[in-house]
Formats: sequence, C-alpha cells, structure tokens
Amino acid sequence: MNTPRDPKGGSGPELPARRSLEPEAHILVVEDDGPVRHLITRLLRENGFRATGVRDGQEMWETLGHAEVDLVLLDIMLPGQSGLELLRALRVRPGSPPVVMVTAKGEEADRVLGLDLGADDYLPKPFGRPELLARIRAVLRRARAPASSSAELVTGATARQLRFAGWTLDMARRELISPSAAVVDLSGAEYDLLLAFLEHPHRVLARDQISELARGRLADPFDRSVDVLVSRLRRKIEGEGGTVMIKTVRGSGYIFLAAVERTA
Repeated sequence: MNTPRDPKGGSGPELPARRSLEPEAHILVVEDDGPVRHLITRLLRENGFRATGVRDGQEMWETLGHAEVDLVLLDIMLPGQSGLELLRALRVRPGSPPVVMVTAKGEEADRVLGLDLGADDYLPKPFGRPELLARIRAVLRRARAPASSSAELVTGATARQLRFAGWTLDMARRELISPSAAVVDLSGAEYDLLLAFLEHPHRVLARDQISELARGRLADPFDRSVDVLVSRLRRKIEGEGGTVMIKTVRGSGYIFLAAVERTA
C-alpha cells in the first residue's frame, strides 16, 4: 500500500480534552490522495476502528475541533502546509493525540525530523496492511496503558513512580514532573526512552538495546532515530547547561548517570 500528500494552512483551534480510549478508537487519516485515503479508512473500519478521512490541514483542524480523536495518521508529503508543519502545530497544543507519520521510503531525514518534532511513530512507504494495523495498535496501547515497567513484572514490585535528580516519572499517569512540580510534556517515544533509561541506570545501553527496551518503537536503531530521541529528551530533563544525566559513551551507546528511586 502506498500513501502520500495535501493540507492548507491553519493554526488550528483549541483541541477538546481527550477521552480514555475505548475499544473502538477513532483514527483521523490525513491524506490528499482520494483512493488511498478511502482504502485506509475502509481497512481501519473493517478492523474495528472508527476512521475519518480528510484531505488537508484545514479539514484536519476542523475535525479535531469538534471530534474526539485517538490517533492521527499523518502523511508528510502534503501540498501547502506539510505534514511536518502540522505535526509541529499539533505538538504545542495540550492534549493532542498521538501521531503516526507516513514517510517516503528511505527518507531518513524526514523520519528524524518527525521524531524530533514529537511524532510517536513513523511508517515508511510502501507499507503493508498488517504493518499499518500493528503500528496503530501499538501506539494506541502505549497511549492507553499506564504500562507496568519490565522491572515490576519481573520482581512483582508495585512501584508507580520513578524519582531521579528531583524529577518524578509517574507511570500510572504517564507524566513527567519537574523539580518545580510542573508537568513536562513527553511524546510516546520520549516516555518509552526515559523509562528504558530509568529501569537500567548506570548501565551502558547500545542503540539496538535502547530500541528493544523502548518497545520496538524505533524501526531502525542504526539510523539517527535513537540519537535524535536522546537529544530531545536531554533538552527536556537537562536544559541548557544543566546537570548531565544521559552521557554518550563513544562507540558503545548511552548511560543514565542519575540515581533512581522507586516509590509506590
């Protein structure tokens, strides 16, 4: 299946509060190619989803303004306002839904930029129906579940918060709370990456290990995706000139330096 292009401008309205996910999740497909858009929406409906197809950014904002959307499937190659521009605008709005970007096959730069702007996953074209459904379901599961950590599953511990250097990661709410008690917005990919580091502090993690620990979110750990996500996470928890918590180990990967405390 191929996928591709379209929006007009639009800074977008306030987004309605997102509901807790129901079994019939609502997917918004932003795709200007009519036959492809209809094929994707029909496939989603046949597999238990609600699906709305729109042609461009203007229609996307109109839909988000009046409907509860659980995930946006957003093509990059859109005339007018591109998918990346729409993603950037979405990510500055509280409560925006998860976004799966559709990129041209082999366009690593687009994938990297999409992740850097806050995409939850990306799907390179051409893609098959099983992969499309699997990626959408995986992102929805991550958005829906409080997600017990792997360490809890092994030890039977009931920790619901991980504390480090004054920060708190609340796993029940999937929220990162700063030392000043402010909630810091994390994309799904950033949350999974931080959780992987917090569950394996003081241990060098190679890029392929990070990709695996982050629930396979990164399709290719050997491109720049892991490095981009690490850089993005660093900016949020370290700030400019702040304490180094994620150290690059040349030729090996990354290590999380801060002490981690588990609390119920």
